[in-house]
Amino acid sequence: MHRRLHLTVDPADLVAVGSVRRRLRSALSHWGVPELSDTAELLSSELVTNALLHTGKGAVFDAVLGSDLRLRIEVQDGVTRLPGRRRDPDAEYATSGRGLMLVEALADAWGVQLRGDGKVTWFELALP
Repeated sequence: MHRRLHLTVDPADLVAVGSVRRRLRSALSHWGVPELSDTAELLSSELVTNALLHTGKGAVFDAVLGSDLRLRIEVQDGVTRLPGRRRDPDAEYATSGRGLMLVEALADAWGVQLRGDGKVTWFELALP
């Protein structure tokens, strides 16, 4: 069974983030792991939105479900600047800047890998 979803998102196409969520939910249902959908959609939305807003470039989205039923989501962008968490003491009251905090709190694993043409921000989710 093919368990990979590959999508390309054009620069500044924030409307496409909704399409990424819908297509991911559909794929996870088709792959038999719909229970991963809510968290996977939320975290994917955060990473794709960050890539579009903070890089001025597009994004490449990949979701792969391994034979161990571990889901890995990768979002590649064209900028080598590492993402950062909000360090402002008033961040609790901010209306943005919580994306990586959500990823850190909800993913089983996550990280950033630099590549010659940018970076990949990724996370993994395992079935409970």
